[in-house]
Amino acid sequence: MPIVSVTRVRLRSVRFLPLFFIHAHRILAQLRRAEGHLAGAVQREGDLAYWTATVWRDEIAMQAFVASGAHLRAMPRMHDWCSEAGTVRWVQDCPYLPDWAEAARRLQDEGRALIAAAQPGT
Repeated sequence: MPIVSVTRVRLRSVRFLPLFFIHAHRILAQLRRAEGHLAGAVQREGDLAYWTATVWRDEIAMQAFVASGAHLRAMPRMHDWCSEAGTVRWVQDCPYLPDWAEAARRLQDEGRALIAAAQPGT
């Protein structure tokens, strides 16, 4: 059954945009060639936040993508670039992307922080 992966990141500053976009384009190139990738989309949210949604044939295909190439090279930089990041994954019956409202609901209800947002006063 297909697996959906949704990620949302917020950059710390506009000064990280150039490097973020360079790495994002490399990751998109890797994604287009990835075995088991069924669908994908990117959405910009205001205030330096970006969403990705991908659908994979199975967990093995998704993990192979995450653990290789441009994606693997970019991930260590996320702690420097991002003030917050979160992800959520779920299994579904169809190979189609969820709408963004469903992605946001799932991230809110079931997601996990990759980088926690700073709390006021910290």
